[in-house]
Order: sequence, then structure tokens, then C-alpha cells
Amino acid sequence: MIKIKGLLADALYGEKAFMDEAAKESGGSQVISQLRKNQNIEYRGRIRSVESYFNSINKGIDQIIRVRGGKEIKVTVSSARLKVSSHSKKRFVIALKYDGENDYRYLVATDLTWRTQDIIQAYTLRWLIEVFFEDWKLYEGWGREAKQLSGSRYFCESLFWASQPKQAAKT
Repeated sequence: MIKIKGLLADALYGEKAFMDEAAKESGGSQVISQLRKNQNIEYRGRIRSVESYFNSINKGIDQIIRVRGGKEIKVTVSSARLKVSSHSKKRFVIALKYDGENDYRYLVATDLTWRTQDIIQAYTLRWLIEVFFEDWKLYEGWGREAKQLSGSRYFCESLFWASQPKQAAKT
């Protein structure tokens, strides 16, 4: 039996319904996605955008992370357990900026017990599914049409879900 430790999803899936259902269906595993910079959070009774919070109240610190278990890179990171307004609950929110980038990306995670570093390390594995999709489209001759054919959407989603235990087992 494979135990899923975490599910990684792109920003399209960073909404409450998906994250809660994915956590439930996977036995309570960590679900990591992204929030938009204008997403509202609540901090000390005030509502503000996640961008505003991390740029003014909780500024990041420089760290070194290992990307997919290999190359070490410099990032700026800050995190907090905050109530995400659209989720109506507290989530683990992380501001992450790679060296040379101007803007943060905002990660969101369901399990508040994980450490910031562990969520970031898991998130670095997300790129593997993108590489898989690109390879699959290239070698199967789909090219740009893979995004346009209705049947391929369901096939891609099935591959995404099927690939999660393999990726999670590496974390």
C-alpha cells in the first residue's frame, strides 16, 4: 500500500473546495497549491491581501533550498498560519521568491503541522509533473492539441492523480 504524504497542484486548484476534498480523499495528506497575490487573509482582526501582508508585516529572509534533491539555490521565504478568507479557515501560507525574481509566489497548504522548509521542498517537486506532461505531449504527437481535445483533459487529470503516489513517495 502506498501512503500519500502530499499532493501538489498548480494555482488553478488553490481553492477551498479542491484542497479540502483532495486532503479528505487522500487520507488527510498535505495539499499544496498557490494563492493569487490579491487573495485576502485575516491577521489580527484585519483583512488584507496576502501580498500586502508579506511585503509589509512579515518580510522574508534569505535561505538556501535544494531543488528536487539536487541543486542548491537562494530564495527569500516567509510564512505564517493565517486565515484565508475565501477558504474560511486557517491555512499555512508561504511567500517564496527565487533569487532574481521581483515578486513572491504564495504557496498555501492544508496541514498546519508541517514545517515551512518541508512544504517548500515538496513544492519543488511539482515541476516534475509539468515535465511529464510536456514529454507526454511531445512523444505522443499531441503538441498544442492536447489542451484542446476534451478527452485528453480527462486523461491528463487521470495521469496527474495516478502520478501523485509516486511523487509523494520521493518526498
